[in-house]
Amino acid sequence: MMKRIALLASLLLLVVTLHACLSHAHSNSTAEALALLDWKASLLSLTNRSVLTSWTVSSRNAEASPCSWFGVHCKGNSVYRINLTSYGVKGTFHAFPFSSLPNLKELDLCINGLFGTIPPQINQLSNLTYLDLSYNQLSGKIPPQIGQLIHLRTLHLVQNLLNSSIPEEIGQLKSLEELSLQNNYLNGSIPSSLGNLANLTYLYMLNNSLSGNIPSEIGNLSSLQELYIDNNQLTGSIPSTFVNLKHLRLLHLSTNSLSGSIPSEFGHMESLNELKLFKNNLSGFIPPSLGNLTDLTILQLYENKLFGPIPEELGNLKLLVSLEVSQNQLNGSIPSSFANLSNLETLFLRDNQLSVHWAAATKHLQSGTLEYFIANDNHFRGPIPKDLKNCSSLKRVRLERNRLTGNISEDFGVYSSLEFISLSDNDFYGEISPQWALCNNLSSLQIARNNITGRIPPELGNSTQLQALDLSSNHLVGEIPKELTNLASLTRLILSGNQLSGGIPIEVGSFSQLEYLDLSANTLSQSIPGTIGDLLKSYYLNLSSNNFSLGIPPQIGKLVQVNELDLSHNVLSGEIPTQFQSLQSLSTLNLSYNNLSGNITFFNELRGLVQVDIGHNELEGPVPDVPAFQNASIQALEGNKGLCGDVSGLKPCKLSKNGHHKLLYATMFPLLGATILSIAILAFFLGFKKQGKVADEESESIMINENLFAIASFDGRMLYAEIISATNNFDSQCCIGEGGYGNVYRAELSSGDIIAVKKVHPQRADEVRAAKEFQNEVMAFIDIRHRNIVKFYGFYWSAEQSFLVYKYLEKGSLATNLSNKEAGKELDWDKRVNIIKGIAHALSYLHHDCLPPIVHRDLTSNNVLLDLEFEAHISDFGMAKLLKPESSNWTNLAGTYGYVAPELAYTMKVTEKCDVYSFGVLTMEIIMGAHPGDLISTLPSSSLEKQLLVKDVLDQRPLPPSPDVQDQLMSVMKIAFMCLTHNPHSRPTMYAHLHEYVILFHLNLFNVSKLSFLDLAHNGSYGNILSEQCLLSTLDHLAKDHNNVSGTIPQEIGKLRSLSQLFLHENKLSGNIPSMGNLSNLVNLFLGVNELPSPITEELGMLRSLGLFGLSRNHLNGSIPRKLDGLSFLYLSSNKLSVSIPAELRMLRSLCQLQLWNISLTGQILIP
Repeated sequence: MMKRIALLASLLLLVVTLHACLSHAHSNSTAEALALLDWKASLLSLTNRSVLTSWTVSSRNAEASPCSWFGVHCKGNSVYRINLTSYGVKGTFHAFPFSSLPNLKELDLCINGLFGTIPPQINQLSNLTYLDLSYNQLSGKIPPQIGQLIHLRTLHLVQNLLNSSIPEEIGQLKSLEELSLQNNYLNGSIPSSLGNLANLTYLYMLNNSLSGNIPSEIGNLSSLQELYIDNNQLTGSIPSTFVNLKHLRLLHLSTNSLSGSIPSEFGHMESLNELKLFKNNLSGFIPPSLGNLTDLTILQLYENKLFGPIPEELGNLKLLVSLEVSQNQLNGSIPSSFANLSNLETLFLRDNQLSVHWAAATKHLQSGTLEYFIANDNHFRGPIPKDLKNCSSLKRVRLERNRLTGNISEDFGVYSSLEFISLSDNDFYGEISPQWALCNNLSSLQIARNNITGRIPPELGNSTQLQALDLSSNHLVGEIPKELTNLASLTRLILSGNQLSGGIPIEVGSFSQLEYLDLSANTLSQSIPGTIGDLLKSYYLNLSSNNFSLGIPPQIGKLVQVNELDLSHNVLSGEIPTQFQSLQSLSTLNLSYNNLSGNITFFNELRGLVQVDIGHNELEGPVPDVPAFQNASIQALEGNKGLCGDVSGLKPCKLSKNGHHKLLYATMFPLLGATILSIAILAFFLGFKKQGKVADEESESIMINENLFAIASFDGRMLYAEIISATNNFDSQCCIGEGGYGNVYRAELSSGDIIAVKKVHPQRADEVRAAKEFQNEVMAFIDIRHRNIVKFYGFYWSAEQSFLVYKYLEKGSLATNLSNKEAGKELDWDKRVNIIKGIAHALSYLHHDCLPPIVHRDLTSNNVLLDLEFEAHISDFGMAKLLKPESSNWTNLAGTYGYVAPELAYTMKVTEKCDVYSFGVLTMEIIMGAHPGDLISTLPSSSLEKQLLVKDVLDQRPLPPSPDVQDQLMSVMKIAFMCLTHNPHSRPTMYAHLHEYVILFHLNLFNVSKLSFLDLAHNGSYGNILSEQCLLSTLDHLAKDHNNVSGTIPQEIGKLRSLSQLFLHENKLSGNIPSMGNLSNLVNLFLGVNELPSPITEELGMLRSLGLFGLSRNHLNGSIPRKLDGLSFLYLSSNKLSVSIPAELRMLRSLCQLQLWNISLTGQILIP
C-alpha cells in the first residue's frame, strides 16, 4: 500500500514538473512572439505590401508561438534562427528584441532597408553564431560590443554606410571563420588584433577607406584562404609574414598606395591561385621566385613602378590564364619560356619599355589559347611573327604605337574570333588585304598612320559586324567603295589624310548607325550627296580640305544630333541652307574658305553654338546676335563680301528705312500694346481676309493654318457663324474640357476639319482681370511656334462673347488619360518618358526662346493635351505671365492647388522657377499615374531611398519597364526631385540642367555603350554633375566647363578608365577631389576656377599620361604632389597651398608652363 502511495506521489510530482516546464516553455514562446511583434510594429515596407503578414496572434493575452511565422525557425518552442533576406523590410535595428531572444543563433536580415546604427545591445544575443546585416543602409560605427559575441563564426556587414574604424574588439571573436566588411566607408587602420582570429578562413575588407600599413599580424592567420583588401588607401610595404599563409588561395591587394618591392617570399605561398597587386606604388624587379607558384592562374601587376626584365621563371606557371604587367617600366624581351604557357588567354604588356627585335622576342609565343594580346605603347620593332599570324584564338589585339614593320597584306591571317585590332602608328606597308572581311566577328579595325598604299578593298563591305574603321593618314587612293555602305553597324568611319578621289557614294545614307564621319584631307570632289542627311545619329561630320563643289545640301538640316560640322576648304557655293537652324545640338561649325553667299541671320536660332568660322566666303549682312558670332575672332569672319555688326573688326550695319520703322515699333510697342490690342480685338481675326484687302490690312490679321484657309474661302463673319452652328451655340454636349477661365468645345466644320474653341466665361465683376487673361493668352500665343505647344489659329472678341481657336488634339488631356484605367494601361513607359520630354522642350522654349520669356503659371495635367501619337502639347495660357525685367510681381495667387510653387504662398514674385516646380509635380504624376499629393513633402534624400521610392510608386497599369527604361525613369525622377526643391534658387532652369537631361534622353546616352565624346560646356547648366554621365565606360572626352554646376565631383568619375580629357573648370564645384587613380589614360585634367577645398592627392601625380594639370583659383591646401612625371603644363595659382616647391619638379624635362603665383610658397627655388 505504501509503495502504491509512493508511486502515485512520484507520478503526481512528475506531472506537476512537466506542467511547470511546459507552462514555462509556452510562456517563453509567447514572450518571444510578443517581443518580435513589437519590433514588427516599428517597421515600414519598401513595397506596397504589408510587412510580415504572417507575424500575428489572435490576442495579445493569448498564448502564442512565432515558430510558424515566415522567416522564423525554432528549436523546441524557442526561436533559434531568423532569416528575412530580401523581404523589403525598412526600419531601424534599435527596436529589435535583443534581450528577449536568448537562444537565437542565426540572424540574417541582409538585402533590406534597415537604417540607423547597429545598437550596442547586440551583445545580448550571446549565443549568436551567424550574423548577416549586408546590403542595408546601416550607418555609424561598428559597436565594440560586437566583440562579446564569442560564439560568432560568420559576420557579414557588406555594403552599408558604416564609417569610423574597425573596432579592435573584433579580434576577440576567436571562433570567427568569415569576416566580410567590404563596400562601406570604414577608415583608420586595420586592427592588429585581427591576427588573433586563428580560425578565420575568409577576410574581405575591400572598397573602404582604410589607411596605414597592413599589420604584420595578418600573417598569423594560418587558416586564411581568401584575403581581399583591395581598393583602400593602404600604404607601406607588403608584410613578409604573408609567407606564413600556407593555405591562402586568393590574395587581392590592388588599388592602394603600397610601396616597396614584391616580397620574394611570395614564392613560398604555393597554394596561391590569384595574385592581384595592380595599381599600387610597388617598385623593383618582379621576383623570379613567383615562378614557383605552379597553381597560379591570375597574376596582375599592372600600374606599378616595376622595372627590369620579365623573369624567365614565369614561364613555369603552366596553369596561368591571365598575365598583366602593363604600365610599368619593364624592359628587355618577352621571355622565350612563355612558349610553355599553354593555358594563357590574356597577355597585357602595354605601356612599358620592351624594346628588343619583335620577331626574336615572340618566336616561341604559344598561340593555341591566347585571346587578348595587348602590347601597345612599347618599343617593339621588326615584323610580325609568323606564330601570331596563325593564332586563330585571338579576340583582341593592340599593337599601336610601336616600331613594327612588314607587309600588312601578308603578315596577318584570318581570325574567326577576332573582335578588335589596332595596328595604328607603326611602319607597316603594303595594301589592305580583302581577307579582313573573313574575320566574321571583327568590330573594330584600326590601321591609321602607317604607310599603307593601294585601294580600300570593297570586300570590307561584307564585315557586317564592323563598328569602327580607321584607315586615316596613309597613302590610299581610288574611290570610297560603295560596298562600305553595307556596314549597317558602323558607328565610326575615319578615312582622312589619304588621296581618295571621286565622290561620296550616294548610298552613304545607309550608314544608319554612323556617329562619327571624317573624310577630311583627301581629293574628294563632286557635290555632297543629299543622302548624307540620313546619318541621323551622327554627332561629328568632317568633310574639310577636299574639292566638294556646288551647294551645301539642305538635307544636312536633318542632322539634329550633330555637334561638330566642318565643311571648310572646299569650293562650295550658293547660300547656306536655312535648314541649318534645325541643328540645335551644333556647337562647332567651320564653313571657311568656300564660295558661300547670302546672309546668315537664321543662325540666330542656334543658341547652343560655341565656336564658328565662316571666314573667306562671299557672305553678307548682319552677324547673328548669338555668343558664338559676337565673341568670334575677326579671323573667323574676315574675307567675306559684306558682313556687318557690332563685332570688333567689322563695320556696323546701316539701318534701312524699313529697319527704322521696325525700331520705332519695337520702342513704342511696350507703351501702346494695350491700345493696339484693344483696337485689334474689335474684329474677327482668324486670318481670313477678302482677296481685295491690301497688304497692310493683311499684316494685321492673325495667321491661320493653310489647310483651314484653303477650306474657308469666305470672310471671318461667315466662319464665326459656322463655329456657332458647329457647337450648337456652345452647348454643353459639345464641351470637351474646362479651363481656368473658359470651357473648350469641339467644332467640326463643314469641310470636315475639326478645331477646338475655347469660349471665355462671360465677363465678371472683375472685367479688367478677364480682359487681362484674354490678352495674356492672345499675346502668349500670337508668335509661338513649337511642336509641343497647342497650335493657335486665331481669336474673336466682343463685349458679349469671346473665344480662341486652336488645333484639335484627339486624345484629350493628360489628366483624362491618367485617370482612365484602359488609357493608363495604353500609356506605356516609353510614351510617358516622351510626354515628359515634350513638356520639358515646351517649357524650355517658353522660358528661354521667347522674348520676353513666358511663364505659364498653371502647368497641370489638365493643361497638357495629347495627339494621336501621344505627343504632349501645353495649353491654357490664361494665367501666363510675360516675364518682363521690370515686372516680377502679381497681386494675387494664381494657379492650381497641388501644382503651385511653395514660395508663392508668401511672396508674389513670379519666375520661371514656379513652372519648374509644377513640372516636377507633373513628372511625378505621370510616373505614378496620379497626383503625388503629400509624398512631395516627404521626398527621400539618399540615392538608395530614391531608387526604392521609384520602384514603389511606379504606376502598375502599364507592363513593367525594361531595365533600360527603368534606368531612364530613375533619371526622370531625379529631375523631378531637383525641381521640387523648396528653395527656388536651387531648382535648375529648363534650358540648362533640364534641357541637358532632355538631350541625354534624346540621344539615349545612358544606353550608348560606345560613346566616347560628351561635351556639355558653355550652356549655362545648373545643378550637379550627373552620375549617369560617369557610367559611360567608353567615354574619352568629358567637358562640362563654363557653366554654373555646383556640388561635388561624383566618385563614379574615377571609373572612367578610357577618359583622356576632363574639363570641369569655371563652375562652382566644391568638396574633395574624388579618387582618380584609375584614370591611367588621362591627358588633360582641368578643374580650375571652382571652390575645391581639399589637398591634392598624391595619386593625381602618378597619372603617367597626364600632360596638363590645371587647378588654379580654388581653395586647395596641403602640398604639391612630388610625382608629376611627363607633365607639360602645371597650373596651381591662387590657392591656399603653403609649402616648398618639391625638388622633384626639377625632373620634369617636358614642363612648358608652370604657374604658382598667389600661393604661400616657402624655401628655395631649385634650378635644375
